[in-house]
Amino acid sequence: MSSNLFAPITLRGITIPNRAWMAPMCQYSAAVSGPGTSAPNDWHVQHYGSRAAGGAGLILTEATAVVPEGRISPADLGIWNDEQAAGHRRLTELMRSLGAVPGIQLAHAGRKASTDIEFHGGKPLADDEGGWEPQGPSPIPFSERHRTPHELSADEIAGTVEAFARAARRAVEAGYDVIEVHSAHGYLLHEFLSPVSNHREDAYGGSFENRTRFVTEAVEAVRETIGPDRPLLVRVSATDWIEPDGWTGDDTVRLAAHLAERGVDMLDISTGGNLTGAKIPVGPGYQVPFAARVRRETGLSAAAAGLITEAEQAEKILANGEADAVMLGRELLRNPYWPHQAARELGDEHHLPIQYGRA
Repeated sequence: MSSNLFAPITLRGITIPNRAWMAPMCQYSAAVSGPGTSAPNDWHVQHYGSRAAGGAGLILTEATAVVPEGRISPADLGIWNDEQAAGHRRLTELMRSLGAVPGIQLAHAGRKASTDIEFHGGKPLADDEGGWEPQGPSPIPFSERHRTPHELSADEIAGTVEAFARAARRAVEAGYDVIEVHSAHGYLLHEFLSPVSNHREDAYGGSFENRTRFVTEAVEAVRETIGPDRPLLVRVSATDWIEPDGWTGDDTVRLAAHLAERGVDMLDISTGGNLTGAKIPVGPGYQVPFAARVRRETGLSAAAAGLITEAEQAEKILANGEADAVMLGRELLRNPYWPHQAARELGDEHHLPIQYGRA
């Protein structure tokens, strides 16, 4: 039997061995001071190595900040200097040796930056607690307890676009085959997209064209930097879940066509994250319809995410043409070897490390 889930897919010059992919998930485990600040360490080596041995076809390293103030917390990964890039090379070499394609998510946390580590409570940090002034499209805090962000000037936006390009160059030098630009979950690029958080009156606010200008410029800069041979993904929140007042599914379809013209190969589709109190109908596969709509209405490839936990469920999504790949998040935290088990359930052959063959 040959399943859809374990069929290879080729994006530009990169062939990914299956469609069971690891979504970016912050580990909040990098050093917060000293020479290894925000660089991958032994935790990241075992974490990503386990999922590569577990059979994930593509592994997207967690949100990796392009500048120090772009971190969610002081313990986030970064790739704004060469020492960090050297740490990332440890990850890419290990993942590739185990049969996975290494990818990275380049990110800027925007107004949701400068918070404590999630499993320490995630409270906003003052400067004397190791925090910093967050940035955003407008001086609108994410919540009552978050700090008010500094409104980026046009020159500062241009500097951030350049930071994405520099980070992309370091990512390529570190051995990443796939680059993803993070424009979801209420972080900086998503904040510019959504009228909930973007109240600007200049060239980066107001109309759809203006609100999408920042992500367009970042994508163009990254595509130019990485060249024509590497796949470029963009993660988007397809809706703020307050239609029609926020970012909507219609906006996402329109953006998808816009990004396809600028060299994006696939949208990695999630939802929400840009405001508190949104009523989200969470359930198995609840975000899949947004991926299906992008594929159907634009022809751009899409990856689906959101409570995809069963092999038959993932196989059906792909067989129905609702997505080109599935992003596995918390399921891979619970079970790093989910792909191997899914292959067995689907009656498919799948590469298993020879050291584990006896199992």
